[in-house]
Amino acid sequence: MLPTYDELTRAEVAGSSWDVFGRDDQLGTINFLTPERVASAARLVRTGRRFNLDHPVNAFEPYPTGTRPRTEHHVFANNEFHRDDWLDSFYLQSTSQLDALRHIGHPEHGFYGGLAAEDNNESSTRLGIHNWAESGIAGRGVLLDVARFFTEEGLPYDCEQTIAFDEDLLERVARRQGVSWRGGDMVLLRTGWAENYVAKSAEERVEFNRRNRSPGLAQRESVLRWLWDHEIALVASDTPAVEADPVIESDFRLPGEKPPERGVDHSGMLHRPLIALLGMAMGELWKLDDLAADCAADGVHEFFLTCKPLYLVGGVGSPPNALAIK
Repeated sequence: MLPTYDELTRAEVAGSSWDVFGRDDQLGTINFLTPERVASAARLVRTGRRFNLDHPVNAFEPYPTGTRPRTEHHVFANNEFHRDDWLDSFYLQSTSQLDALRHIGHPEHGFYGGLAAEDNNESSTRLGIHNWAESGIAGRGVLLDVARFFTEEGLPYDCEQTIAFDEDLLERVARRQGVSWRGGDMVLLRTGWAENYVAKSAEERVEFNRRNRSPGLAQRESVLRWLWDHEIALVASDTPAVEADPVIESDFRLPGEKPPERGVDHSGMLHRPLIALLGMAMGELWKLDDLAADCAADGVHEFFLTCKPLYLVGGVGSPPNALAIK
């Protein structure tokens, strides 16, 4: 039987699933997608309606953090009736994305399974995105339309602000949408952030990036408990971080921690325990507007979900190539 999250807090590495799946495991919570669960989820396909969950490459140009430049697409011809192409500056997490388990480590414990930071180098392939490309990701998807929930409840909501979603809110949204949990579910959180960002002009995006904020999961241990005890295989959202950004209140700050000299400051972020300790698959900037509209129209918020990242050995991230089928 799977240990509860509270039992994981008493593990050798507190709060980790490393000894549940094994120290050599490469899949993390994708292990929850058993053949039986995948077969059951396939029976959710009733109408054959398909929904692309990927935004185009360069959809979020300029990228909010300023760290992932625009991708350049080149087309060439060897003769009149031939075409080929290549990409320059293709940052694999610059649009809709899936984070590999090698993406974020924990300052005290290293990367998932105990991989040391110095061993997670350019020549290493451990915990790469290719593991999920090989296994395939398919199962029951559930949309929690948080933005629509706030509107229907008559509650104030602004997708350009930091709003932290705790486990009680997730359950409230699920109850309103008639969603129950089966284990091995993949949860998609719609906040409206991506829809709002891509609708902005180039000038408006530059202005917004100076004050970039987004709603998302609260940095609370109770949220980790909820995700693990519900056996969530993957959590994705239409925001850059899945979790509330920037971090305001957190259960995960480490004493005496200093900001890094370069890059994003991950202090207090949910990414650390969620990816490095629990091994959870996380997706960011997914395209959820069309799916959400359909779910609102027919009242069905569950579907068959597939995700096939690039078979890039050792990759740190990838476009998800995700598809919802109802």
